[in-house]
Amino acid sequence: MNATEPRRRWWPRSVRARTALAVASTAAVVLAAMGWWVHRDVYRQSTQIAVEQAVAQLLALSEQLREGVVPARSCAVPYEVVATGRSTAVAYGGGMEDFDPGTRHVMPAPTGEGSPDHVRLPVDRDYTPGTRGDMAGGTYRVLTADVGADELSSDEIADLGIAADAKLRVYVVVLPSAAEEITETTDRLLLRAGLVGLVLIAAIAYFTVRVALRPVEAIRVLTASVTASDPRERVTVPATGHEITALATTINATLQRLDNAAAQQRRFVADAAHELRSPLTTLLASLEVALAYPERTDWPAAVTTAARQTRRLQALAEDLLLLARLDTRAPAADPETVDLTALATRLTGEYPLTERALTLTCDGTAPAYAHGDPDAYERLLRNLIDNAARHAAHRIQVTIRNQDAWVVLTVHDDGPGVPTEDTERIFERFVRLDDARSRDHGGTGLGLAIARDLAHRHRGTLTLAPRTLGACFRLRLPRAPAPAGK
Repeated sequence: MNATEPRRRWWPRSVRARTALAVASTAAVVLAAMGWWVHRDVYRQSTQIAVEQAVAQLLALSEQLREGVVPARSCAVPYEVVATGRSTAVAYGGGMEDFDPGTRHVMPAPTGEGSPDHVRLPVDRDYTPGTRGDMAGGTYRVLTADVGADELSSDEIADLGIAADAKLRVYVVVLPSAAEEITETTDRLLLRAGLVGLVLIAAIAYFTVRVALRPVEAIRVLTASVTASDPRERVTVPATGHEITALATTINATLQRLDNAAAQQRRFVADAAHELRSPLTTLLASLEVALAYPERTDWPAAVTTAARQTRRLQALAEDLLLLARLDTRAPAADPETVDLTALATRLTGEYPLTERALTLTCDGTAPAYAHGDPDAYERLLRNLIDNAARHAAHRIQVTIRNQDAWVVLTVHDDGPGVPTEDTERIFERFVRLDDARSRDHGGTGLGLAIARDLAHRHRGTLTLAPRTLGACFRLRLPRAPAPAGK
């Protein structure tokens, strides 16, 4: 049976489109993860740069104060210097002038409780926002450094405008805006590059798969041209050694098997027609002679000939039907337990030996049980005995033995032997060997082929033991336990 994959409406039908979509989806996940990592790393590094810049500015401002120099307002980062006992800022710049610290300092005055890490900037101010953005109302991280008035000379204290016992504190604001701007810029660049990359990846995957599937398309086109009556076409095997090479090799092997099967079927039909034509010709000739010369015809002999050829036709028809049933590989019914010794004894006693003087004996006394169909075993033994009767000179012997877990049944005749090279061909259907066993009686291998198929169907083996004179067919079947009560 052919299994059909359920159709998904949202999933493209083309393998190329599917592969491109899958690759693009995978790339999108990878790029998103990489973008998130780059975003975090850029923001972290930008913030670290801002902190380092603020530290450098803090050290520079502290050094200027210790030298009694009032820092300039132009600065890369916002800062403010406050002192105890003074309501206005000692110095400010870098954007803090927008809060007008000349009237009241923005940062808290130094106390004995240590310096704060974060400061909330006031809201109530009237200024025009500068290039650094609106800092009002935000809470920012600050870096601080304390400078005591006792570290300064009287002239330096006077220049700074602070009391002799005042304590100075330098505040430098760490602005995250620069890091945020850099991160946003990086995010936009990454987004654009990611979209372009996804399109390129999908296009490359699409065309790569398209190129890779060209041999598959060639295989499909050639395979579609193969018919059951002429499966002689073969696909080209790529020399690259990849999976398509294995596919092409497998398809060629399959086509070869189909070709062999078609040839075997043609031979089978021809051989079957030949085998059916022989008795039909004999039957038709006998009847035509009898009808042409009724007064001279020996009617009992003519009827006997017609009956014999009719039975031969019937046997051939039954063999062909049996082969058809065996080839369907239909599941067998529940097996029965068959005593092969009793079956062989009965068949040897009932077998007609009227055409030639032959001795048919059965050597087997102990019961030999095997699982299977009694009718099939009877047909199998009849085929073996029929073949032996066609080629035996004087004697046919059937032997049955129990050997460990097997039941071994042999059918031996004293006719001409079978060459070693033909021990396997003899089981082919309608086989014709070059020796007397096949030519003298028109002997076909149909019966032996059926016998081997039946043996295989019952999990056994049928082999031919070649000898100088005669042939010994050996059948091995799994031994079954005796039925209850026997």
